[in-house]
Formats: sequence, structure tokens, C-alpha cells
Amino acid sequence: MAGQLPPLRSLQAFEAVGRLGSVNSAAQELGVTPGAVSQQIRLLEEHVALTLVVRDGRGLSLTPQARVYLDLVSQGFDRLRLARDYIEAQKTGAEITISGLPTLMLKWLGPRLHRFQAETPEISVRLEATHREPDSKMLDQMFRLTYGQAANRYAHSRVLFTDTCFPVCSPDFLARQPEALDPASLSQLPLVDVDWGAGYANVPRWKDWFAHVGLAPGLAPRPIGVYSLSSLALEAAASGQGIALAQAAFAEADLKMGRLVRLSDQALALPEAYYICWGPQTLGHQVARDFLNWLVQAARGNRTPND
Repeated sequence: MAGQLPPLRSLQAFEAVGRLGSVNSAAQELGVTPGAVSQQIRLLEEHVALTLVVRDGRGLSLTPQARVYLDLVSQGFDRLRLARDYIEAQKTGAEITISGLPTLMLKWLGPRLHRFQAETPEISVRLEATHREPDSKMLDQMFRLTYGQAANRYAHSRVLFTDTCFPVCSPDFLARQPEALDPASLSQLPLVDVDWGAGYANVPRWKDWFAHVGLAPGLAPRPIGVYSLSSLALEAAASGQGIALAQAAFAEADLKMGRLVRLSDQALALPEAYYICWGPQTLGHQVARDFLNWLVQAARGNRTPND
């Protein structure tokens, strides 16, 4: 059977058993008997000429080869489910899926989204916070909020805003360390840093801030903590652990609530903008067009003169 794909029913049974951990659970999900599931597993094992499932008195387990095979098969079924959801969404047009960078979703979109939902209560909104950029071929079913050059991979994109950053800390920290208001003293105080990873090497960090205010970049000491999410760095600062280099859009709510205080009037602009991206067919529904118009309007307050 070289070159032939296994029967879809056998793959479906195998994927369900591997994901759910038992034949009975897989049978219940698939609406068949446990015997039928076991038969499909045996057919798959015959097709691939490998033992995939080992049964003992405590239940079943997958062989090492089967675990790798399951991962690959599961990716295929995940795409099939995504395709199913896409078709259903196209039929109704009553759901909007928004994928975005985690802190952008949590700290910027989240506090604003209730306004759109209040205007369109009949629309369901699905949020997916992830650093992983979606497959550009599947973007017709969603919007993507991202940063910088990542927007180039999608068919359509529009600038939302270009952010700025500045140092912040908690009110209690400032009361204990009033010298934090002096930029030259920051190098002697606990600093919280953010590192988005190699793909975002140009996002400003503390060395860039010291250079921006005219101090030697070498003044930036080893930080007390480095976080991959800006939201975690802001929480560390709000809890009094140190001073964070905060993006204005992300710190806005915490500054208004008094959880954070700004330590400098100077602001360092990020080198690239935040974008909303979409596919060729995304705007086929009126609700998607309405959401895009609403989001662009909502971003106006965060724009710099160069946007």
C-alpha cells in the first residue's frame, strides 16, 4: 500500500483515541461503539505495518512511533476543523475571530473591545492571543493584530498606531526610591526588562532608553528580571519589584488607575508600527467591515503625528 493514504475513518479513530486517551471516550465522541473504534485502529496498524497502540490491564498507551505519528495526524485534523469553522463562519457571518500578540490583546484591545460588543451584541467575538503568526492562506476567516514587518506576509494590512515607551514604577516604589525621577539614577535601581525574542530585536530596551536621554548605554545594568511579555513586566513593576520600560498603549489603564506612575516626560518611539491585517475575502461580511472601521477609529488616540 505504499503511497496510499490510510482510510480517513481509521485516522479519525486513531486521532480521537490518542487525544482522549481511551477507546471508550473516542467512541463516545465519534458516535460509534468501542468495538468499531478498535477495529479502525487495527485497520490502521495493518495499513502502516506498525503497532500503534499497546493494551495492558491499566488501559492503553501509544508506542513512541505512534506518538510522533499522532502529532502529524493531529495537525491535519486541526486544519480540517479550522476549515469547518471557516465555512460555518462564512455561512452566518456572525462571528469575528481576532488573533493577536498577547499583550496587545490584553492591554490594548481588551479594555476597548466592550464598546464594539455593546454596539453589536448579536456578534460573537473569538480572541486568540499568540505570538505565532497565522497561516496567511487561512486569514480570510480572521483579523490579525501584529507588529512591524510581520504584517508584510498578509494580503492586506493597515497601520493602527506607532507606540512610544518610557519608564514606569509603582507609587510605593517611587515613595521608597524618589531618585527614580532622575534619569541618571535609574542605572542604580532595580530594572525590569522585556525581550520579545530574536524576531523583534529592534524593539527598544533599557540600553536604548539610556542612549535616548543622552546617557551612555553602558549605564544599563543587568536587570533583575527579563520577561518575554510586556504585560508580565508591567505587573512586576506594579507590584513594586522595579522600574519597567513601558509602552504607552499597554500602560495606559494602569497609569489611569494609579497602579503605575510615569517617571519621565520623554518618550522613545518604537521603530515600527502595530498593524491590523486581513485576507482577500475577510471583508466579505458587513460585520467584518464594521469591526475594521471601529478598530481603526479606536486606534486614533494612540497615533503619533507620523502615523
